[in-house]
Amino acid sequence: MKKEIVIIGGGLAGSEAAYQILKRGGRARVIEMKPVKYSPAHTLPTFAELVCSNSLKSDSIENASGLLKEEMRLMGSLVIRAAEATRVPAGKTLAVDRTEFSRYITGELERMGAVIERAEAVSIPADRPLIIATGPLTSDAFAGAVSGLIGRERLYFFDAVAPIVYKESIDFEKAFKASRYGKGGDDYINCPFSEDEYERFYSALTAAEGFASHEFDSLNYFEGCMPIEELARRGPKTLLFGPMRPVGLRDPRTQARPFAIVQLRRENQEDTLYNIVGFQTRMTIPEQKRVFRLIPGLEKAEFARFGKLHRNSYIDSPSLLNKSLQLKGDNSIFFAGQMTGVEGYVESAVSGLLAGMNACRLAEGRETVAPPPTTMTGALLAHITAPSKDFQPMNANMGLLPELPGKDRRERQAERALKDMKAWVLAGSLPDGQSSYPVPEV
Repeated sequence: MKKEIVIIGGGLAGSEAAYQILKRGGRARVIEMKPVKYSPAHTLPTFAELVCSNSLKSDSIENASGLLKEEMRLMGSLVIRAAEATRVPAGKTLAVDRTEFSRYITGELERMGAVIERAEAVSIPADRPLIIATGPLTSDAFAGAVSGLIGRERLYFFDAVAPIVYKESIDFEKAFKASRYGKGGDDYINCPFSEDEYERFYSALTAAEGFASHEFDSLNYFEGCMPIEELARRGPKTLLFGPMRPVGLRDPRTQARPFAIVQLRRENQEDTLYNIVGFQTRMTIPEQKRVFRLIPGLEKAEFARFGKLHRNSYIDSPSLLNKSLQLKGDNSIFFAGQMTGVEGYVESAVSGLLAGMNACRLAEGRETVAPPPTTMTGALLAHITAPSKDFQPMNANMGLLPELPGKDRRERQAERALKDMKAWVLAGSLPDGQSSYPVPEV
């Protein structure tokens, strides 16, 4: 009899992990606390509940989320199959009936023989292999158990995320590279403000519309997590002594110190993505576009990720996980879902897919695997496990993929990704080199 693999958490990641194990002939036991106990965000007793939206984003493969979903089709994803079976009209967006989507996934796991234990996990089970996929709203009791496993300092409880822009969309006629006082080389991109530009930006920032608060999203701000707009409302000069302080920098075009500055920090090894330093925010996405494009040099900024701030639980994956999503200190334990620092429903599901695949391989005495970094799946895993001094959650975006020179590079990046994923699938990453979907021609 095959070894049973235990999965803690029945969200998208845990459900996808269980399915991947079951379709390979393995045994899966899912420990899910609903309906015995609910997080403040959940209401359905079924698995894979979509909380914030019924949208799984774009289906276009030139879009990072669409490309990721196409890769998941190649790998035989239950989440994608359920979404297509419960789809509702939404143009090019993959939107679903949330209740039917959740029921579909739960029913499929039950039909395939998953053992479902309805109880709150409060400690780390001794069973191995083990997949931890408890999500961003992990209960306090189990978060304490995870802290004991990995070290308290490597589990974070607040997701304070600043926007990320594509480097190619920054106007270097206005922005310049430099570090404060010339220390550290040209590590930062700097966007300088005149006094008039700052006043216009400040007015827009303090008047911007924010996201409506949700009960489960509420928190008392602390200084390291202060939204930029809340900080600005303390007074017109507050930002000049905070994230927009101009000290130690001179504009090479004028040789003068700017009135204010916004700094962007490199976000990935490919040097395609830049984080707007200190600009975590609760503004709506349209307001972020409007306000942040008032920053000199970012007038035509394209955003790979928008800012946000809410309660979240995630681990320091770069120091803790391998690309196979195995814990470095104990390779019989896997992490999956938003706890790994992937951001978004589809990203969470694909991490569960890989964790389930690899837990099954480990139970069979086979080597664990990861897709090539030229695929969106592989690039996302590479990013969350790459060395980082300031790790923050990341969603799928085209800036994670290795660059290609010339025109139409995004289309060609997508074509390369699907070609490489198809080859990886056919090379034996799935049972008998097949997925539950026909492998399409690329």
